[in-house]
Amino acid sequence: MKFPLQKLKQTGDEPFVFEDDVDIRELEDLNNDIRRISPVHVKGQAITRGNDITITFTIEGEMVLPCARTLVDVTYPFQIDALEVFNLSPYHTEEGEDEVHPVHGEVLDLTPYIKENVQLEIPTRVFSDDDEAHEEALQEGKGWQVVTEEPEEKKVDPRMAKLQSLLNEENDE
Repeated sequence: MKFPLQKLKQTGDEPFVFEDDVDIRELEDLNNDIRRISPVHVKGQAITRGNDITITFTIEGEMVLPCARTLVDVTYPFQIDALEVFNLSPYHTEEGEDEVHPVHGEVLDLTPYIKENVQLEIPTRVFSDDDEAHEEALQEGKGWQVVTEEPEEKKVDPRMAKLQSLLNEENDE
């Protein structure tokens, strides 16, 4: 998603509104959990004030991630609200903690920032709601097994059972 700087400057005080679908399938090849990602829908606006360009945009799409329990594909829809600030000044340096990005050349490319925001949105774990996938998942292996969280029955320690019987005898008397 590229914008010529001349086009952004022509709008004056009015925001430059944009909307498009962006293909970011390169994220599938990186070392992350994304198995597939559909083209994302990006819409937003750019406001130019002097040498600063502030872009607010929303990214909507779906990515396919592995289930943390069963490793089956899980479709994860997302919507990201993002804000990026750019500076056109050739003297601007990226010092300090500010998140102002310099623009080199005559075109502002928003695609790397779209990819970055999507990567930051990847959850650490997703779980499949598909009961069939849970049934087909491995339940035990060498040295491990899946344990359910059912409440355990109250078991009386055999050493304490004898003491309990003594207490019961005292109460009967």
